[in-house]
Amino acid sequence: MTDRQQEKKVSAASLGYRATDAYEHTYWRLDKMILLPLAWTLWTVSLWTLGLSQTLLQEPLTVLYPTILSSPSIECDCANVDCDSVYWFRSISNNSKMEFIGQGNHADRMIHGNGVDETRFKLISKSKILFVLQIINLTEEDTGTYSCVLKKRNNETWKPGILLLPGVTPQKIKTETKPTVKSVCRCKKSPQVDGCGSLVFWPLVGLIAALVLTLVGTLYYFSRLPKKCRHHFAKKR
Repeated sequence: MTDRQQEKKVSAASLGYRATDAYEHTYWRLDKMILLPLAWTLWTVSLWTLGLSQTLLQEPLTVLYPTILSSPSIECDCANVDCDSVYWFRSISNNSKMEFIGQGNHADRMIHGNGVDETRFKLISKSKILFVLQIINLTEEDTGTYSCVLKKRNNETWKPGILLLPGVTPQKIKTETKPTVKSVCRCKKSPQVDGCGSLVFWPLVGLIAALVLTLVGTLYYFSRLPKKCRHHFAKKR
């Protein structure tokens, strides 16, 4: 193989390497947008706690939208598990690295990680079942996923992370309101009486009523006459 052919082969190999590297970089950028795959979190935390019994709680990821320069608090409770200490971690979205924030216990013994600003990251033990991480004067650089690991002796419980998006406005889901539909009465109307029948029926009823009244009046008149008048009236007939 000539020197020129070797140069072409090396050039093609370098181009292929750069194309692969660009693809991996693009994929990595996409992965950064997710902020923290759960598997990556667990793998990183396991480097700190080898040889321990580990439990992962199946809970959904919580997303918070705090305002800039606010001081949000992230809670890590051990209501359903036994714990005496907590480890705090975070994954920053702008540089895709995992940071150990610090650890604490119920005796208020708090130890911060290397390079962590103790004045901004407050590790608090509120009760025997609740630990709190408070971030003072939140900035956009604090965007990321924050997670905690509860520990008691050789047992560990990994809590799901909380995604902080400072200064981001949550998207509102539009709900379409359907117009109210008026209910339609589908009752059948009663059939109307034929007009001709009513014209014949009511006069007939009136005539019968008049005859009955005349008959009653005549009987009442004869019942009131004296007996002599009745006899005289009978002779004339």
